[in-house]
Amino acid sequence: MKDFTRLFDILHYQNANFPQEICLAGKNQGNWTKYSTQQVVDATNQLSLGLMKYGIQPGDKIGIISTNNRPEWNFVDLATLQIGAVDVPIYPTISPSDYQYIMNDAKVRLVFVSDVEVLEKVNSIRDQVPSLENVYMFDQVDGVPHYSEISNMGDDSLVAELEARKAAIDPMELATLIYTSGTTGKPKGVMLSHNNIVENTKATTKDLPLKSGNVVLSFLPLCHIFERMVTYSYLARGAQIHYAESIETIGDNLKEVSPHFFTAVPRLLEKVFEKIVNKGLDLKGVKRGLFFWALDLGMQFDWREKKSWWYNTKLKIANKLIFSKWREALGGRVQGIVTGSAPLQPRLAKVFSAGQIPVREGYGLTETSPVLTYNRFQDDNAMIGTVGIPLENVEIKLDTDGEILAKGPNVMMGYYNRPDATADVMTEDGWFRTGDIGEMIEGKFLKITDRKKQLMKTSNGKYVAPQPIEEKFKESMLIEQMMVVAEGKKFVSALIVPSFQNLTDWCETKGKQFASIADMIGDDMVKKKFDELCAEFNPNFSKTEQIKKYKLLPKEFTVEDGELTPTMKVKRKIITEKYNDVIESIYA
Repeated sequence: MKDFTRLFDILHYQNANFPQEICLAGKNQGNWTKYSTQQVVDATNQLSLGLMKYGIQPGDKIGIISTNNRPEWNFVDLATLQIGAVDVPIYPTISPSDYQYIMNDAKVRLVFVSDVEVLEKVNSIRDQVPSLENVYMFDQVDGVPHYSEISNMGDDSLVAELEARKAAIDPMELATLIYTSGTTGKPKGVMLSHNNIVENTKATTKDLPLKSGNVVLSFLPLCHIFERMVTYSYLARGAQIHYAESIETIGDNLKEVSPHFFTAVPRLLEKVFEKIVNKGLDLKGVKRGLFFWALDLGMQFDWREKKSWWYNTKLKIANKLIFSKWREALGGRVQGIVTGSAPLQPRLAKVFSAGQIPVREGYGLTETSPVLTYNRFQDDNAMIGTVGIPLENVEIKLDTDGEILAKGPNVMMGYYNRPDATADVMTEDGWFRTGDIGEMIEGKFLKITDRKKQLMKTSNGKYVAPQPIEEKFKESMLIEQMMVVAEGKKFVSALIVPSFQNLTDWCETKGKQFASIADMIGDDMVKKKFDELCAEFNPNFSKTEQIKKYKLLPKEFTVEDGELTPTMKVKRKIITEKYNDVIESIYA
């Protein structure tokens, strides 16, 4: 096979051009299960035959809900796509009512779930979804239908029909419905065609430092278009995909797998960085001095700047003595990390890249399959503090108000059952409105400055962009989450969720221990420390934007409580309503 035009073609493309002994590997209950490319092809085909025997027709919808990434997810995805059906990946963490809404909107016929926890959530709303016929589970549990029951239905009499179905699928046909979490309102089903994602896969893969046989670790949710598209890119390049057992085991899995490449959200890198710095703080004497000397060198790094021979010599020493240990913690051979979904702190891009762990930031949306821009791994095509340059088949322009507009083959077909919502985000001449505000640096690097709908207007008529403020304050290891408050208010304030573990550790170094989090955040010493943090970060912003007052909260914002989207974006309206009394006390 010379090329691929549909998503399921990618697996067969790998098998024809560079079949792997390990195509997919998943770890469950401490044991790795590995599949060669041919085994993945066989498992996918057998599941396709079973789905056809069951009666799944082209255009039918099949849901996938998994708490962790696993090869079975790929089997269902590819098996569904190559018989002309449409898969509907669903975040496991959303509420049962959202499950109900999505399944009814899409008219899902079958759902594949990972485990008992997800099964119970589905069962709780099952009688409210008339289209839902059966639920199958990836884990083996007595009395619960296992997904292999579908595979076992298939027989060779359907092979000719399978091939006929595959041949009949047009690249422009709908492949998947991905419901965006959204910070307001009901989820919207983003319609992505085979061509949307294939074109994004090809354009993105072109500049990734990946070779056939490279090892990758995957842990971002496959139900999110970012990791899913990257997974197709891995398959297209012949990379060996290993799925982390869980978010909690990533550190161990990195050492086991020793990946060449992985994707991450910035918060993961922030936590790795905080853990490393905390270890540095525990060092004594010369070792401690060396650690923070190396860290300071890293903070000065910029791959676009030609540094003096003296700086480069010192950095070489720092890499040998200090940063080499960082690389070992990530498996010892990482050649690239791409981050998305949230802004990356520039200091992280600097210090990791200085330590020979190249980190690059990208940007996109579910509606754009998803990548619009990213910083390449060639130094002249990357700039710290930006989200990089557009893909070769993507056009980017700024509207009169600074909103980022995009056009390309990766832009969605529209929102399912929502022509009104589709019209709201598309211009008359075919440009997609991202809802983000940005600017172009040096004519080619895109910099995101804020969300269009999140611009706040104080009672004094001044506009405030909350995101840059929040991201700057979160550079402190003592701040886990933060939400700026300003709309209609006479000054800017904030709700701050401390990093409770780091704050506890800091208090202990000051000789204080507390019986509860509430006691800790109410302590005068702690309040004074956060006053100092405000005094440290406020000068980065105009007087109008500076945090005048704040309140420390005793509990993190969570997806389960409806305060965050599944992609960890703050739901400002819900948090504002929930903490209305706290906010009012700030302005009393």
